Amino acid sequence: MVEGTEVSRLAGEEEEEEEAVTVLTEARHLESITAPNTAAHSWRLKERMKTVSVALVLCLNIPVDPPDIVKTQPCARLESWIDPLSMPPAKAIEAIGNSLQKSYERWQPRARYKQSLDPTVDDVKKLCMSLRRNAKEERVLFHYNGHGVPKPTTNGEIWVFNKSYTQYIPLSIYELQTWMGAPSIYVYDCSNAAVIVKLFEQFAEQHEEEWRQKGSSGSSSPPPPSFRQCIQLGACGAKEILPMNPDLPADVFTACLTTPINMAVRWYLLQNKGKLLHGLNLDIVDKIPGQLSDRRTLLGELNWIFTAITDTIAWNTLPRDLFQKLFRQDLLVASLFRNFLLAQRIMRSYDCIPVSSPDLPPTHQHPMWDAWDLALELCLGQLPTALRTEDPCSHVHSPFFEEQLTAFQVWLDLGHERRHPPEQLPIVLQVLLSQVHRPRALELLGSFLALGPWAVNLVLSVGIFPYVLRLLQSTARELRPLLVFLWAKILAVDPSCKGDLVRENGYKYFLQVLSDNSMPAEHRTMAAFVLGVIVWEHPEGQRVALQGSLMSLCLELLGDSHPPQRQWATLCLGRTWHHQPDARWAATRDNAHEKLYTLLSDPVPEVRGAAVFSLGTFISSLVSRERTDHARAIDHTIAITLANTVTHDGSPLVRQELVVALHFLIQVYESHFLTVARQYFRDEMSDLSPQSLASSADNVMSPPNISRVFSRHAAKQLTSPGQGLGSSPDSSFNEYVHMSPLGVKRAVSTHSISSIGTSNVFSGVSSLSYSGMYFKLWQTLITLEHDPYPQVANLAKLVVDYVKNKVRTGSKDFVEQKVESAPGTPVNKPMFIVGGDSPPSSMETSLPTRARSRNHINHVDEGEISFMKPMITTEFVEWSAKIFILPRQKSVDEINSNTSPLHGYSDRLLNSRLLAESEERRSVGTNKLDDQVFVHRNPGPPAVLLFHPLEPLLTVADKTNITVWDVERSHRVNHWGNNNVGSSCISSLAVLNPGTQYSYVATACDDGSVRVWRDVFHSAHQPSQNLPSLVTAFQATSDINPATRGAGLLMSWEQDTTTLVMGGDSRTVRLWDLQAERRTLELPTGGDNTTVITAIHSHHAGPWIVAGFSDGYVRVLDRRLTTNRAVVRQWREHTSWVISAHLLNSSQATTKIITGVVSGEVRLWDMRQSNSVQVCAPNHEMTSMATHANAHLFATGSVNQVIGVHHASGSSVNVIKYHEGFMGTRIAPVSCLAFHPRRVLLAAGTTDSYITVYGLSRR
Repeated sequence: MVEGTEVSRLAGEEEEEEEAVTVLTEARHLESITAPNTAAHSWRLKERMKTVSVALVLCLNIPVDPPDIVKTQPCARLESWIDPLSMPPAKAIEAIGNSLQKSYERWQPRARYKQSLDPTVDDVKKLCMSLRRNAKEERVLFHYNGHGVPKPTTNGEIWVFNKSYTQYIPLSIYELQTWMGAPSIYVYDCSNAAVIVKLFEQFAEQHEEEWRQKGSSGSSSPPPPSFRQCIQLGACGAKEILPMNPDLPADVFTACLTTPINMAVRWYLLQNKGKLLHGLNLDIVDKIPGQLSDRRTLLGELNWIFTAITDTIAWNTLPRDLFQKLFRQDLLVASLFRNFLLAQRIMRSYDCIPVSSPDLPPTHQHPMWDAWDLALELCLGQLPTALRTEDPCSHVHSPFFEEQLTAFQVWLDLGHERRHPPEQLPIVLQVLLSQVHRPRALELLGSFLALGPWAVNLVLSVGIFPYVLRLLQSTARELRPLLVFLWAKILAVDPSCKGDLVRENGYKYFLQVLSDNSMPAEHRTMAAFVLGVIVWEHPEGQRVALQGSLMSLCLELLGDSHPPQRQWATLCLGRTWHHQPDARWAATRDNAHEKLYTLLSDPVPEVRGAAVFSLGTFISSLVSRERTDHARAIDHTIAITLANTVTHDGSPLVRQELVVALHFLIQVYESHFLTVARQYFRDEMSDLSPQSLASSADNVMSPPNISRVFSRHAAKQLTSPGQGLGSSPDSSFNEYVHMSPLGVKRAVSTHSISSIGTSNVFSGVSSLSYSGMYFKLWQTLITLEHDPYPQVANLAKLVVDYVKNKVRTGSKDFVEQKVESAPGTPVNKPMFIVGGDSPPSSMETSLPTRARSRNHINHVDEGEISFMKPMITTEFVEWSAKIFILPRQKSVDEINSNTSPLHGYSDRLLNSRLLAESEERRSVGTNKLDDQVFVHRNPGPPAVLLFHPLEPLLTVADKTNITVWDVERSHRVNHWGNNNVGSSCISSLAVLNPGTQYSYVATACDDGSVRVWRDVFHSAHQPSQNLPSLVTAFQATSDINPATRGAGLLMSWEQDTTTLVMGGDSRTVRLWDLQAERRTLELPTGGDNTTVITAIHSHHAGPWIVAGFSDGYVRVLDRRLTTNRAVVRQWREHTSWVISAHLLNSSQATTKIITGVVSGEVRLWDMRQSNSVQVCAPNHEMTSMATHANAHLFATGSVNQVIGVHHASGSSVNVIKYHEGFMGTRIAPVSCLAFHPRRVLLAAGTTDSYITVYGLSRR
């Protein structure tokens, strides 16, 4: 019964841990903060073109047939659907010309049409040259009907007439090219048309060669026409004659190009004789009710379907650039080529293969033609009924578009990135024209765009942009979420579209969405993003947004409960007033900068980063000549607020934005900072002796050096009259400035940062002198230069080096003079070359930001206004836009379920381990803990040990490195350096997110820094693919007192509450929420200046935090109480350094605490009692102690080479003095101990670098 209860309890604990929230697993932790690589494809047409003139050249010579063709009887006679023999020849050709012109006018009504009926060579020449002259750079169409003349010659000639119509006169295509010029399009409706198409290209080359020869002769001439870019459409091949089937028109090719629906229906009827309803014959073709342009009618719907199908065939067959040229560049050309696809299908059935230049692949067997045949069948099936009604819109609409949308949805549901794009994309574009299908089409289109940038580029290249731009004029509320989503996707990939939105007043649509309180927060966030793109580096966009009250709308959203909404409203503000003085003054009137201050403590790091970004652009939004005293006061207030609030923010993302924001202030007030920097370095030098200057960098980070603060003497000098930029520095100052390692590292003083500013960030600069303020900001940058996160430190170093170079350059002559005469300058002292550049930072090339160092401040000229160009930038805003760019990702739960390196390993061993742990704990009372299950030499002397809560993995830290061991397989899993700064040492470890793929190791150092590492755990049979990498790093405490010997920075991690409880060489306990990456609570411990925290422990199940101190005090703090009442219990029975304090049964009312001190004394405390309830005094002094709360054991280690294991009651379990084996040697002095939190395993580290793990004896 007991065993079953134990296993059940452990399984419950396991389930709790699996459901526990993970921390530091957001995108900002798992990837670089860099802009996505989503360059927009060139979907925009390089140049739009119009066919503005059309030459209709008809050579029919009615009723005479040409001599080289023998026509069948009966044969095809209709020309432009007119029988030429039904009227006199003169009237017939005129009627045919007018009919052809009307057919063309359906496709391009605004073109200039000229007919040339049975012309001479001179007629053609005059016509062509006249049209080219009027068309200028636009396109001219030459339509040639040669049914009444001989076939084209092999020399590249077509035929016309002499004036008396007694002879056929050849007209060279070479001459025609000259008259027509370029760009042009040619339609040849004659036999052997391919001969002309081929020779046209040869003549084009000949023309180009002649133009080149003219250019080489030195004569100035206009650029040659690009004849190769001309377009040609021919009715048939080189040895083919036109069809003579009497059921077809004689100009079947022209009929396909100009009246495709009539021709398609006629051909369908001919192909399906005997299969159709009675009464459906060729006579009914002209009786289909409706208008081509009215999609509600039967004829209009057929034309709509035909357009969608031919567009789709072209889209899925042609290369993208050719599709753009032929189907999107020119309205008339697009119509002709859609209809040319029909001509390919129809004329092939009569043994004619239409030709074109550019050449098109065969499309006559494309599957979409089956859909067209079905649409025709359904249309013709209801035609008899439709003809009996007077309403042309009374028919049953075709299901074609619904079925195609369903096919598109099936493609999306099956979804795979490596499949071919959906062929229905052009059809979706056509469906947007229908109010009935539009919502569904937009929804499916949004799902497609969500697949990633490739989908956005595909949609743009198909030509959807003008459609969705026009839809912004819609007032339908139900479309707002869909359109906002579409535009967010489009602008995220191609921001250049913002110009169209401003030009067409589309931005107003998004202002309406942003102001609509009934819209979901997600869609208002997208609207804010779209508007943020519109105003970014786009003065006209900023102007119209300012007029549209964008800033007031964004300010109202700063308190929204939706974090992305707050983030993008804030970023939109920062982009609106970027380099826009009018916007800044409007924001000042609304106290926008003060409203942003509240977001500096937002629980979401991205929101805090956005606030810092926007405050930084606020500072840089004015040029110097427009910066009034009031503006300068606001700049200073913002800078001090930022320094006081986010210098020690837990997120590196926020601190990087802080560096950029402060560097804007340095650019604006450079002379002030140069004065402060000069005095800062001079003051540093005044406290250093020649001996200390000659010392190596080993002691530059020693506690006495770090704790220095800005001297009163220096402050007095800074505020004294006459102390300006031109004051001559002394020689020691210049020597100091030129010593990079000592000068930079020694300048860190985090304590001084908090001691100079005002206590309330909202009090501005009222309590600071200007010199003190500039010094505070300078020291903030110095602090950030030594940030534990490399990217932050590198950015700050670029700024600090820039100022340092300016200081050095300004003192160049004086420095050179002093260097020449300086006696006793250390020979090995590192120096910069006087007047040269700083040595490059070794980390600069690895910056994920586009940071660049400059030796001077650059400017961006905009007329009379000159804005400073930033020295450093980040890509935070661009990176933030990834949410609108990247494809939808799997959820964290889905990823954890199958991709964790430890997942399968844990699952296989979980049940057996639970039973083993239960058995181990029941055996504690009878068995000794002395079975040596693992022993290995660590790369360095161990300082801290920590077991993984779920795996047989032991993490070992020496001063600067971390090693992970698999104690079951005696295998070293990982080893890496902690990147400590200076001589700092690792003092504490924690495992975050155990049991997931995001299982991290957190390290705390005695300089107050915390680093979190990923890719550190993996099973022995599943090697890691990645080296350990830094997830995040931050300065957990800034008031470390290095002069006092302490235990360093100590951590207690609570996974369920995501809280990191920290204490160390300071008088406070700090609670950090790693989910929000910010400090949430600071509790004073009540200790004096001479005592430090030496042990700390907490538990998520209760509010208590127990802390042990160097003077023997043990205090219990309640995190629920106010800071001045947080200490609810304290005991002073110990008289020496507390090395361990541990909560037992922290969730129960009878919470007990066990503590141990250096003297060897161990006490048990009851929260309800004012004195200890139990005392155990081993016979040796302790160097370390570990407690197993579940097994009620504690272990002690000493320099006397002894490990003692005891029950919580004080009774001894066993003593360990020797390693196992026949010649077992004595263990070395013990430096650290750790119990496995679940199993009864004890790890011990000794000063000889050995790690030993002991389990329960099997004897």
